[in-house]
Amino acid sequence: MADVTRAPRTKDFGSTSIQCPMLTSTNYTVWSMKMKVLLRVHEVWDMIEPGGRTNRIKRDLELNQVTHLGADRVREARLQTLMTEFDRLKMDDNDTVDDFAGKISGLSSKATSLGENIEESKMVKKFLKDLPRHKYIQIVASLEQVLNLNSTGFEDIVGRLKAYE
Repeated sequence: MADVTRAPRTKDFGSTSIQCPMLTSTNYTVWSMKMKVLLRVHEVWDMIEPGGRTNRIKRDLELNQVTHLGADRVREARLQTLMTEFDRLKMDDNDTVDDFAGKISGLSSKATSLGENIEESKMVKKFLKDLPRHKYIQIVASLEQVLNLNSTGFEDIVGRLKAYE
């Protein structure tokens, strides 16, 4: 018997034709994978597996929602931890003004990266409130009387305290 090679059969779908591989008794697995890909590429797989694409899209949307919801919860938890750390932060006696200012600035940067901006006036008040009183009470009292702490910049306050230090 002569080996006859057949050309792939084509099925006309309007202006698009799909070239289907020939099914033989030995190539079912490869044939089925190729057919599935071809039918998906031409967006007709739903005719064979009704709801397949719709279910897949719905599943993907739910998965994205769960992922983002989980990410939002993680972000909120990290932000809450960060703000607690900010509230508890105090300058140690062996810290310099630069060290303490760096800690406050670092926490502010982390909060910003999580979508929460710490107002500069809050940073200024935190900085002045949590300096060691026995070392800085005179300069803090002077700054509070002379400056409007709601409009004075954090860097300005840090600079003044560095000069005092």
